[in-house]
Amino acid sequence: MPVVKKSAVGAAVAGATPALQQGLARAAAATVKRRTFLVRAGLTAGAAGLARSLPFNVIEPARAADPKAAPVGTAEIKHTVCTHCSVGCSVEAVVSNGVWIRQEPAFDSPLNMGAHCAKGASVREHGHGEHRLRYPMKLVAGKYQRISWDQAINEIGDRMLALRKDAGPDSIMTIGGSKHSNEQAYLMRKFVSMWGTNNCDHQARICHSTTVAGVAQTFGYGAMTNSFNDLHFSKAVMFIGSNPAEAHPISMLHFLHAKELGAKMIVIDPRFTRTARFAHHYVRIRPGTDIALVWGILWHVFGNGWEDKAFIEQRTYGMDDVRKEVAKWTPDKVSDVTGVPEASVRLAAEMLAKNKPSSVVWCMGITQHHVGTANVRALSILQLALGNIGVAGGGANIYRGHDNVQGATDVGPNPDSLPGYYGVAEGAWKYFATAWGVDYNWLKSRFASKELMEKPGMAVSRWFDGVLEKNQFVDQPSNLRAVLYWGHAPNSQTRLPDMKAAMQKLDMLVVIDPYPTMTAAMHGRTDGVYLLPATTQFETSGSVTASNRSIQWREKVIEPLFECKTDQEIMYLFARKFGFAEQLVKNIKVVNNEPVIEDILREINRTCWTIGYTGCSPERLKLHMQNKHTFNPTTLRADSGPCKGDYYGLPWPCWGTPEMKHPGTPILYDLSKSVAEGGLPFRANWGVEHNGVTLLAADGSTTNASELDTGYPEFDHVFLKKLGWWSELTPAEVAQAEGKNWKTDLSGGIIRVAIQHGCAPFGNARARCNVWNFPDPVPVHREPLLSPRRDLVARYPTYEDKASFWRVPTLYKSVQQVDFSKQYPLIMTSGRLVEYEGGGDETRSNPWLAELQQNMFCEINPADAAQVGAVTGHYINVETPTGARMKMMAMVTPRVPPGLVWMPFHFGGWWNGEDMVDKYPEGAAPLVRGEAVNSGWSYGYDAVTMMQETKVSLCRLARA
Repeated sequence: MPVVKKSAVGAAVAGATPALQQGLARAAAATVKRRTFLVRAGLTAGAAGLARSLPFNVIEPARAADPKAAPVGTAEIKHTVCTHCSVGCSVEAVVSNGVWIRQEPAFDSPLNMGAHCAKGASVREHGHGEHRLRYPMKLVAGKYQRISWDQAINEIGDRMLALRKDAGPDSIMTIGGSKHSNEQAYLMRKFVSMWGTNNCDHQARICHSTTVAGVAQTFGYGAMTNSFNDLHFSKAVMFIGSNPAEAHPISMLHFLHAKELGAKMIVIDPRFTRTARFAHHYVRIRPGTDIALVWGILWHVFGNGWEDKAFIEQRTYGMDDVRKEVAKWTPDKVSDVTGVPEASVRLAAEMLAKNKPSSVVWCMGITQHHVGTANVRALSILQLALGNIGVAGGGANIYRGHDNVQGATDVGPNPDSLPGYYGVAEGAWKYFATAWGVDYNWLKSRFASKELMEKPGMAVSRWFDGVLEKNQFVDQPSNLRAVLYWGHAPNSQTRLPDMKAAMQKLDMLVVIDPYPTMTAAMHGRTDGVYLLPATTQFETSGSVTASNRSIQWREKVIEPLFECKTDQEIMYLFARKFGFAEQLVKNIKVVNNEPVIEDILREINRTCWTIGYTGCSPERLKLHMQNKHTFNPTTLRADSGPCKGDYYGLPWPCWGTPEMKHPGTPILYDLSKSVAEGGLPFRANWGVEHNGVTLLAADGSTTNASELDTGYPEFDHVFLKKLGWWSELTPAEVAQAEGKNWKTDLSGGIIRVAIQHGCAPFGNARARCNVWNFPDPVPVHREPLLSPRRDLVARYPTYEDKASFWRVPTLYKSVQQVDFSKQYPLIMTSGRLVEYEGGGDETRSNPWLAELQQNMFCEINPADAAQVGAVTGHYINVETPTGARMKMMAMVTPRVPPGLVWMPFHFGGWWNGEDMVDKYPEGAAPLVRGEAVNSGWSYGYDAVTMMQETKVSLCRLARA
């Protein structure tokens, strides 16, 4: 029978004896560490078994008591979402008298079903963190001093306005955060646009920008095709460059259920991970050779006739070009390049092909390469060849990192696009000027020029080069002069020594964050640095998009703590200082200087037609959160209740206006459903033909109930008229739809009529196996920039250097030509831990997590450890070609093969062996500090998106 949660939380337990009250008061004042307390109390080993044997009412929540009994308050549950990874786990926060007193398991959630990893189980500490920023601060003579908000806004604002006058609006870059809600991310892109620059970015650039580009240019949309829950239908799953047992632990519940039902599991990773221990087939690969391996798998698929010929014929373009490239990758070449034996490659191919539907899951082990976009394309093509796209249990399933990195990418501060992937061409600006209710010419006047208005800005992965490069090599009038780190950790970026040099050269550096981050300690400055305390997501409300495109509503759990302000209020205060507050919130109500979150989402609903963020109104999302228990944990569909027929979180695209009640799209490109019920074909985003070959789907390849039984282009006013459907628009819709297409018709009428006839607004086309607008139309293997296999560099070279790419010069061939392998013989790679997340400032400040992993470390194979005398638990130095000398503990383990070392990327707070604890504001340093692996990472950037290379470099070890 289903687990049913109690409908009400019991009231606080009334009073206690005076002696007990005094004892509790003394205990609350003591400074005993948790582990020490457990040892003294005899509650270490065996405590869990003892607890299981006790009645339920023996162990109750601990409460610090005041000698005077506190008034009994009424507890209430606030529905929110974990702020760590992108699985979207629900958190039930119990609040009494405005105080967050505990968490309850969210058994009703179809995503996490009451489960949490260590991070999710301790998020209350994030809301009440002792190491947070508490008030605005500025650096004076090398020390942080408290200032008022008025002083902070005025001083920072005055300096920004002076830079704008002296060097132009492009002299300032805003680095946003993927932990902002959709509404905050959207408002930030709007804010930066009205400041007059495209120099903005966020974490997606350095985690999954290559995924977004790769799958969008192949299928149509830059997102996960299926869902975590949909793995229940899989017969085989290949995890490649993905370690969900640590990076996305709750997602593993869904796969392990599939495994119990008989699904086969393949894990491909250079390191034997916690995920690999579950695998039926583990494949150890040399880092940076993913394309060669995927083509080796396809060599066996094509050679044995295991491909889905009908799917390829009806729904793909350019597969013959792929066949030609795959034919080059005979088993001997694959084994030579990847290090994987032929039998292992064939077994992986056979398991995927003979156990369908099969799914492919990838993460940053695929994306964070200088060929990251090509890696993503290769995996997407593999799934097309097997016919695994658009089916339950199949899919290209991308596990995102931060809790709202998908949503921030969809509607937030991207340097090459306005919200909804509209781009930055003139038409996009005119569209948003109309939607925002501002004059286009006014908006254009905010920029230094029309050319810069329509040019993608700098990427977060290269902002420091925008400071350090000679101005003649920077593709904008001025170098960067000021940077706002607004929800982003610097130690998650590579080349930290160069970043530090850039920080010292800036006129001003601003951090806006709940925590000071490593930015506050590493800059090496004595002045010109400001720290502004932003609230956590538990001190505001808003929506957040999980990896599977489901959008959930967070209720505000507690009021802002200390002197913290919400990000939307901070944006409004700066906009008022800069003189464009009226334009920023023209369609948004403001209460006590805070733009109303629901109104921001309604503006997103009115503008982002491209990706279907239009049907997910605040009211619908809140209704889903209140009725989570009605959604099926396998299909995500509500079986009953007020949301009946909807898919949980209205996974985008949720077409049309909220009044259309579209249920959301659980599986992208699924022809078995009608568009009105969540079905879709591939997107017609590249015209109707290329080189005389049609790009539209074959006859008969359409969604269920479509009145057009062939491929068709995207809908616009001309196509609607040719079909004779124009008259079905209302007079009000006609007025707005004339001369427009489905993406720019603000009435939504074109979308409504298309779906009414069973058609997808974006057309019905073929997935592209050949992406002719990419550096490699069909992916090819290219050796890593710092390759240990110098014999392969000549055969599989990288790209030519680029004089200007995302506004800065970018090197490829000139880096690869230098041989570092003799001095630095070990391959270096990095990854995630279950205890920490991202740059780690937040999670390493959490005492419950800090206790679990207290030291930065390097995994070393016993053979390599013996060469330098490395011993587990003792310090070693990891030295890299950048000149970095990173001090950390050794962990000697066969998890990694000889010749390879692995390090987690969550640490920071040390610099070349020195603890920077005294550089943080007093009391704000994380509990756990260590070397940031990215301080040693070498040069390398994806040739499409400027993704940083963090999975293949070289190093050497030395005893500390």
